[in-house]
Amino acid sequence: MHTHDSETEITTGSAPGIGAAAKQVTEHVSALAKLELELASIELKAKVAALGLGIGLGLGAAVLGLMMLGFGLATVTAVLATFLSTWLSLLIVTLVLLLITGALAMAALRAIKRGSPPVPKQAIEEAKLTTNALKSDGSR
Repeated sequence: MHTHDSETEITTGSAPGIGAAAKQVTEHVSALAKLELELASIELKAKVAALGLGIGLGLGAAVLGLMMLGFGLATVTAVLATFLSTWLSLLIVTLVLLLITGALAMAALRAIKRGSPPVPKQAIEEAKLTTNALKSDGSR
């Protein structure tokens, strides 16, 4: 007596029929698909957790970097205050920051103007040329 599963027990000793084999294949495919979905779910959860941790650590680093910049500017101001008045050293650092901010804002505006409107002009022009070439059937 030869047995495969409790459901497909063969008592006659003959080979299983095509219907039983097809049922087994279907069950195995179904089980395999469920296992693959479970594996994908576990893998996605692990990746999302790692991504969340990375984002959190990156934000923490950004906050500390911003604080570091503030302390660096305070240090520059204190150094200037050793040979200038405190108000003058603060004014100099503020004006330098104003100039840097203005330059960055102008560069940002230039980049925005260059990128807007977000329409792929060259691709549209190429599509029009292709359409015209196809309509003309190759004759000019």
